[in-house]
Amino acid sequence: MFNELSSPAFWESIISSFIRWSINVIPTLILVLFLYLLAKRTLRFTTNKIQLRLKAKYEKKAKLEESKRVNTLIGIVKGILNIALAAIFVLIFLQELGIDIAPLLAGAGIIGLAVGFGAQELVRDFIAGFFMLLENQLRVGDIVKINDTRGVVERIELRTITLRDVSGTVHIFQNGKINSLSNMTKEWSGAVFDIGVAYKENTDHVISVMKEVAEDLRGSDDFKDLMLEPMEVFGLDDFGDNAIVIKARIKAVPGKQWFVGREYRKRLKAAFDKVGIEIPFPHRTIYWGSNSSPFKLEIDGEKVKSV
Repeated sequence: MFNELSSPAFWESIISSFIRWSINVIPTLILVLFLYLLAKRTLRFTTNKIQLRLKAKYEKKAKLEESKRVNTLIGIVKGILNIALAAIFVLIFLQELGIDIAPLLAGAGIIGLAVGFGAQELVRDFIAGFFMLLENQLRVGDIVKINDTRGVVERIELRTITLRDVSGTVHIFQNGKINSLSNMTKEWSGAVFDIGVAYKENTDHVISVMKEVAEDLRGSDDFKDLMLEPMEVFGLDDFGDNAIVIKARIKAVPGKQWFVGREYRKRLKAAFDKVGIEIPFPHRTIYWGSNSSPFKLEIDGEKVKSV
């Protein structure tokens, strides 16, 4: 063995083999590396161009949340494409080095299958999160209801969504386990009113007072930018036990419907009191039985006495 290593012929054969390999393989490896860098640069240039164009489009229309969504989605797509490009380059590079990649692909397939079975929930969460962003179902700052829990969206990620409710409690939901999602602040929000008045009241008069209060509110400086349209009065909605119910709605800026609704109810109560419209409350009649005569009451000054 030592004699072979010290033989000039052995080293000449090694050097000649290395030279032949260098001549045949290294140019191909350099070409593959060049194509990889070119493809990566082209990908970065293309995605940046698309991102800038979409960002400028939405910022011009004052849709800042749409711009944020575009940035998030393009970042995700860019990361996936970069990983796929790097994986292809590594496989081609190894093949050019003379390494058989078939066992590697088979091993990767087995590992991928095992990971797929073990991480089904994780994969489901990522896929659900991606389509949630793609379809623009919600944005940071929206007030939503997820699986019967209501709160403000604080963070949107591919795997989870974070909500904070009115008491300050933070709720974290896996995207794949969201069964129902209700967005209460997308594009516009509605303050809905079920106004109960006494049966003796004239409904047309009540509706005119409701509309007048709404227009006065809409004309005020603090609320003119929060109310998107005049009040919609749907009409007499129900005959209740103690009142007739008139349903109405005010379209408001997303997230401001409760603020508008509270002020409207406050002003409506004052208007009803002013014009004498009765807001009823439950009455109860006590029956003493057929053998008992009813009580007779007399008012003597400030005292009430039975007779």
